[in-house]
Amino acid sequence: MAWTVRSTQDVTYRVQQTDSIFDPGNSTLADVAGLQQRSRRLVVVDRNVDRLLGRAIRGYFTAWGHDHATFLVLEPNEAAKSSDALLSIAQAADRAGIKRRSEPIVAIGGGVVTDLAGLAASLYRRGTPFVRIPTTLIGLVDAAVGAKTAINFNGHKNRLGTYFPATHTLLDHSLLRTLPERHIRNGLAEIIKMAVMKDSTLFSLVEQDADQLVDRRFDTPLAQQVIERSVSGMLEELEPNLWEHDLKRLVDFGHTFSPVIEMRAEPQLLHGEAVSIDMALSCAIAHDRGILGREATMRVIGLLHRVGLPTWHPVCDLSQLCSGLEDSVRHRDGHQHLPVPTGIGRARFLEDVTPEDLGRATTLLADLALESAGR
Repeated sequence: MAWTVRSTQDVTYRVQQTDSIFDPGNSTLADVAGLQQRSRRLVVVDRNVDRLLGRAIRGYFTAWGHDHATFLVLEPNEAAKSSDALLSIAQAADRAGIKRRSEPIVAIGGGVVTDLAGLAASLYRRGTPFVRIPTTLIGLVDAAVGAKTAINFNGHKNRLGTYFPATHTLLDHSLLRTLPERHIRNGLAEIIKMAVMKDSTLFSLVEQDADQLVDRRFDTPLAQQVIERSVSGMLEELEPNLWEHDLKRLVDFGHTFSPVIEMRAEPQLLHGEAVSIDMALSCAIAHDRGILGREATMRVIGLLHRVGLPTWHPVCDLSQLCSGLEDSVRHRDGHQHLPVPTGIGRARFLEDVTPEDLGRATTLLADLALESAGR
């Protein structure tokens, strides 16, 4: 005797823009987190955010009747994205005494903290809802709008994780005003990723406004359009393939070699900086293959340089790059599925990149980078 069980799970989540999110007069967070119920809450906060906005955040919860909410402050760096931090969230959830379905965890911070809180929420009582408020640019346009949660494990980035989207993700780009320039550049890497892969208009917008976007922390006339096109493009790619049944994903551009680069160079490189190096190398591979013209190649590399992103790092020797490709092949179930641009806003996948290809591409990239720097 054998039984076959079939079931489907309807998943709906909402990504919503708002302004001045921690102003008590703005009910958006209170509405989506059910704060009117005046019940228990666990709030997980990035330490940098807590230093800058902790008083405003606590004031918001107090104003909405949650002056006894449990706050857990976590380190925001990749080294802290560990099982120890994961378990500390579960312990805090126990201390807070939150109910399983009606008292969502609220996660406020960058991608490290929102990933940690999301994974903890997916595991705590086998699934407790959470609300996500990204406070970095990379969170607004990438890390916080999808369904994935993860921690680093065994020297590998995001090796343990789940698919468990926040019920609501609230985007407030005014929070970017508190960020250092480096973290604006870090997030721009993911915006450029979407632009190169599928949105030439977005690429032109970033080209047009690059200096101001960095200097003014996205407080520019074009910033809202840049964010909206980035988020829309990301969600268009994620929605039909939320559980990654199809492993040929345009959004993996910049994420073939970068996991190894980032972990080997940590803490010297941020995520977006490693992604930038990967994108530049992938463009060099495409140019070497004759499928990406010189003008488009130089536009991509030039824009990366213009916004202050790297296109190389000393850890990027051939053995590390080959190791990164091999690990991505395992992650993509035995296929390279290496996304590369064929023009600005157009792309294809390669399946036959060899160590010799990588060697030629690294040499070519060094020449192109020098030429770009000299312009």
